[in-house]
Amino acid sequence: MYKILIVDDEADIRAVIREYAAFEGHAAFEAGDGREAVRLCREQDFDIVIMDAMMPKLDGFSACKEIKKSRDIPMLMLSARGEEYDKLFGFEMGVDDYVVKPFSPKELMARIRVIVSRHRGRAAAREGETLVFGGLEIDTAGRAVRLDGQKADLTPREYELLVYLAANRGIALTRDKLLNAVWGHDFFGDDRTVDAQIKLLRGRLGPYRDHIVTLRGVGYKFEA
Repeated sequence: MYKILIVDDEADIRAVIREYAAFEGHAAFEAGDGREAVRLCREQDFDIVIMDAMMPKLDGFSACKEIKKSRDIPMLMLSARGEEYDKLFGFEMGVDDYVVKPFSPKELMARIRVIVSRHRGRAAAREGETLVFGGLEIDTAGRAVRLDGQKADLTPREYELLVYLAANRGIALTRDKLLNAVWGHDFFGDDRTVDAQIKLLRGRLGPYRDHIVTLRGVGYKFEA
């Protein structure tokens, strides 16, 4: 479940996003302008903020900049303007994605899942935390994996794949998403590469191989 802040001066747009967020089991909060969004972000944490660019009192870009001063919260910007200049300006402000109105609510939710999962993966690696799942321990600071106290011999790619899966536990990850996150956008290959690497990784994990669940026709999910 994600905690989502929806910021837009149009109540109808907030209602549509809130309805789709609730359908997927997320908790949605609302703000009608940038100032209110800044205040809410100072008072509590959110997994992502969906921010309208053009609003009264304080525009979305300024609100995003203000929030980023104190909070590391992913931002998805909504705007009726789709010019390249506006998008580049948004990315310079720290926006993670930019969606032009009118938009598909289903596509919006898909983008939200990608942004939040990517942010969680980065946060886990950055904080150097140890992810523990019974006898499976992933030490992100030391880049080490232990199985029942014994160090597992993983290749760098296998380690990165395991960390990304574990950091996004409970989230369905498509093969394309895994390719982009672990191999990079410039990787030349197909999704069978993911399947082969998952097979090797499961072999390394031994009794903990079942933490990596295959989602037929979709991809994989890490379950603890």
